[in-house]
Amino acid sequence: MPGDCSFNEFFQEKDGDLLVGGLALSTVAAKFGTPLFVYDETVLSRKFQLMRESLPEEIEIYYSIKANPNQDILRFFVGKQCGLEVASVGEFHQARVAGCMPDKIVFAGPGKAERELEYVIEAGIGEIHAESLLEVARIGRIAARRAKRVHVALRVNPTGEAEGGAMRMGGRPAPFGVDEEVLDQVLNVTLVTPCINFAGVHLFSGTQVLDYAILIDQYRHALKVAKHIVKETGSPLRTVDFGGGWGIPYFAHEKPLDLPKLKVSLQNLWVSVRPDLDFSGTQFLVEPGRFLVAEAGIYIARINDIKESRGKKFLILDGGMHHHLAASGNLGQTIKRNYPIANASRLNAPPEEVVDVVGPLCTPLDVLGRSVTLPKSEIGDILAVFQSGAYARSASPLGFLSHPSPAEVYVRDGDAQMSRQRGCKEDYLRDQMECIARNV
Repeated sequence: MPGDCSFNEFFQEKDGDLLVGGLALSTVAAKFGTPLFVYDETVLSRKFQLMRESLPEEIEIYYSIKANPNQDILRFFVGKQCGLEVASVGEFHQARVAGCMPDKIVFAGPGKAERELEYVIEAGIGEIHAESLLEVARIGRIAARRAKRVHVALRVNPTGEAEGGAMRMGGRPAPFGVDEEVLDQVLNVTLVTPCINFAGVHLFSGTQVLDYAILIDQYRHALKVAKHIVKETGSPLRTVDFGGGWGIPYFAHEKPLDLPKLKVSLQNLWVSVRPDLDFSGTQFLVEPGRFLVAEAGIYIARINDIKESRGKKFLILDGGMHHHLAASGNLGQTIKRNYPIANASRLNAPPEEVVDVVGPLCTPLDVLGRSVTLPKSEIGDILAVFQSGAYARSASPLGFLSHPSPAEVYVRDGDAQMSRQRGCKEDYLRDQMECIARNV
């Protein structure tokens, strides 16, 4: 593919047009309009299968909704018998709407509100991952008031030896989990809190990990912490949650996670885990998000204007950072690097010019691609931003400047269907929270 990216293994080209699930992207754009997120179920299936084949059979996959809460995507994973990991009562509601049973949902995240805990406890959630002593006490108090017993795991902020990934979630001062140094103190309180069934441990040290050896180190550390808890309590744990963290390549210098080496390393690790009585009956979990969905999504927008300013050429799109904050570099990047971008209307054309790809917002931050090499583009051409299935729409300031939120289209078996209408984020959130409020 001409430009800053090449054809990846998930999408093809035919007669100069990009194919998504066998459909021409130009046809999808003509039918549903732009800007637009398009998700390909065949890619979801492939990524799920790759992960499933890399893991020991004892490890269950719980999809992390925060990566992308699209209902069609959630239903896909529920159909694969996956559990779901949520980080808010809104995500819990989304999981239930998608058909996930409450006992297949785990709730993690700092600062869970009392009202959120009330809602999920009454609904019969499978497990809550407590992140502080206060939260343990709060869960116990609510459970007693509701005459419920609740499975509670402790999320642990591990020591520095277990950290790793592009975004560190542990190994340093953090709002996530209880510090490993005070784990025993929190464990002792949890064990005697009425209406709480102490269930297990959850460690999540970092996200966007591309080095399989870092993941293995983190898993080993989680097992070490779990064995320490078993020694303290005298019985095996119900669950050990290794978190997510599996990364995907976004930029030219990045290489994909080495799945064959990860698989062999996990197989070797499980040789010692399987016969270990400390793990008799233990359910092991991973809760990936990005790895499963990022490469299945493409953000497309149409060129509305082309202008030059002091020797630099700008392609101005009908969509931008308000839809895809991560691609603009404003979601954690220290140095702005370009997501893979292509002119989907001219895939066979040779690269001819270096341009900045920008959105329609009144801010210099609205840049999706800086110094991108593309074919000579025309008004009306469609640009495609790849790796857009995770932390894209759901992690963006959709209400900025009151532009309509982008629609989402889901492609299954060669058929494209509207998954979420174009509209206003505030309307969607209001409707969702009103629905939750009626059921609390």
